[in-house]
Amino acid sequence: MAEHSLTRALRELLSRRRTAALGTLDPDGVAFVSMVPFAIDTRAACVVIHISALAAHSRHLRSSPRATLLVCDAELDSEPVHALARVTLSVNATWAEPGSDDAQQCRSAYLARFPEAEPMTALGDFRFVRLVPSSARQVAGFGAARSLDATEVAKALSAGDPA
Repeated sequence: MAEHSLTRALRELLSRRRTAALGTLDPDGVAFVSMVPFAIDTRAACVVIHISALAAHSRHLRSSPRATLLVCDAELDSEPVHALARVTLSVNATWAEPGSDDAQQCRSAYLARFPEAEPMTALGDFRFVRLVPSSARQVAGFGAARSLDATEVAKALSAGDPA
């Protein structure tokens, strides 16, 4: 069966963009958004981030692992901003235990995309976090939008190699 064109467009968007807006909730339920570099672990069909324990979003994810991740194409002067390709992933954060096989797999996926970040992976307050999608809302342009369940998102994250 042929791949859906929007699934291919989603994978390409995630391959083109290397940063995302991470939306978390503080303990009082107040929304907080920060920018995070991200990689894709195609074997686990999830997003990987590498964050400091000192960051607010780390504390938020520890207290409430549900979050959102918005990845959006870059603006071009010649293109209408309303047609920008974008996806909002609803995710659940799981922390990779330092030294574990899971942490090594996350590190490998992350460094495949960000080899210059290798020294940061040795810093004691940084941890790898898997953002496992439960659903998504994709907009691939005017009239090209859809909601995806976890299975459909996993197809886009596991096929190909967007790192």
